[in-house]
Amino acid sequence: MEDVLEVYQRPFDPKRPQVCLDEQSVTLHETPRGHLPMTPGEVVRQDYQYTRNGTVNLFIKVQPLTGWRRVHVTNRRTSLDMAQELRLLVDEDFPEAEKIVLITDNLNTHSPACLYAAFPPQEARRIAAKLEWHYTPEHGSWLNVAECELSVLTRQCLNRRLPNKETVAQEVAAWQLRRNSLQAKIHWQFTAEDARIKLRKLYPVVKEQ
Repeated sequence: MEDVLEVYQRPFDPKRPQVCLDEQSVTLHETPRGHLPMTPGEVVRQDYQYTRNGTVNLFIKVQPLTGWRRVHVTNRRTSLDMAQELRLLVDEDFPEAEKIVLITDNLNTHSPACLYAAFPPQEARRIAAKLEWHYTPEHGSWLNVAECELSVLTRQCLNRRLPNKETVAQEVAAWQLRRNSLQAKIHWQFTAEDARIKLRKLYPVVKEQ
């Protein structure tokens, strides 16, 4: 926990950007009987019946200090999908960075091993060498700023029925464009000093001799 909190206290460095990464599953819902459009004095109304159309996955990357984020919609969230996301992070999102300071949770696909499952060893090592990896503690994924941003995305964009992957991708792209144009930053306030006070029960008790 304190390792992640220390990262959040670092000043902005364009050569060592801080990036938080997380993912979320979205269930697709179709409304077979459609809806009634908005009219004066009435909101959009839809039939209570719905059908499920499977799920899609969202990968979100957030740079808290600059107000930048990018969301990719994928069919799955396997280790191969994670490896592709890391390649995009290194080669397309921050190609000029000397090192990317990456914060993720402890999901089993979140490790350099996924790169070796997806790419030849030389390519996997090239990508891995650009990443300085920091993990949130077990049951502490709330320390990942990307999870906070996923909460915003859900409340502002995904809290309704979306029938297919194409619709999700369009809606998410519009949300991303607006958030990035506003440069909506995340001002993290919780420090290691705060943790030692508020979460002191999690620290070992040192007995005096």
